Amino acid sequence: MRMARQHTPLIVAIHGGTYTSAYFDVPGYSLFDRAAASGLPIIAPDRPGYGDTPMLAPAEMTLRGQARHLTQSLKQVWQTNGEGRPGMVIIGHSIGAAISALIASDPDGLPLLGLAISGIGMRTPTGHLEQWQALPDIPLVALPDELKDGVMFGPEGSFADDMPATSHMANTTAPKIELVEITSVWTQIAAATLGAIKVPVHYRQGEFDRLWIVDESEVSAFAKALSRSPKVDAAMVKGSGHCLDFHLIGEQFQQQQLDFALSLAPTN
Repeated sequence: MRMARQHTPLIVAIHGGTYTSAYFDVPGYSLFDRAAASGLPIIAPDRPGYGDTPMLAPAEMTLRGQARHLTQSLKQVWQTNGEGRPGMVIIGHSIGAAISALIASDPDGLPLLGLAISGIGMRTPTGHLEQWQALPDIPLVALPDELKDGVMFGPEGSFADDMPATSHMANTTAPKIELVEITSVWTQIAAATLGAIKVPVHYRQGEFDRLWIVDESEVSAFAKALSRSPKVDAAMVKGSGHCLDFHLIGEQFQQQQLDFALSLAPTN
């Protein structure tokens, strides 16, 4: 965790599938570095089954189970690091965005000020669920780097020469259950989950995201589903694939998320 000046929100970054929390601290693409430059404290926990965080019991490794687990963990984080701060803002990507949305839909006492999510939609392309279901009955799935890069990145020219290789430091296995659930359970509960969120939301989706159906109407539908949010800033990002942070647009995208978080802090 990197701390910064007082009276700013605590940023909690929730990573997606097949990446550890190092996703947010890849050299040259680090949300941690940009947060520090903006005077914002930030923490990025490894979700269950990632890094040094053990798997939960099978029944709790679901999207909802992980959301419940992280909610309780974030209460402890707040007790330790929240003094003098107005609240927390969660930044979530991909599967981490779905889990972040579930947390925001039922924060259970968390001092949540807002939610910034990306790499998440409401509908997946035909055949994605069947691909994950067809995998062997194993707890963890490893994707070859070349295959993964083809899914996570947009076309040539949308990212710098050091990508995708630089991002590989954050690559890891992913629990199979969350890969299946993001293409099945999430698509069934997305609208209701988004409709229960009562804090401001910043939402971005890459134009070339290959894991979700993406067009202006999909982005509009996502924003419309956030019917109880007092403020929604939703847009499709031109020239980016799934991992917006690692594309040429990444610096601008991350700064927009941090500026959104800063805008939620009280002015007096």
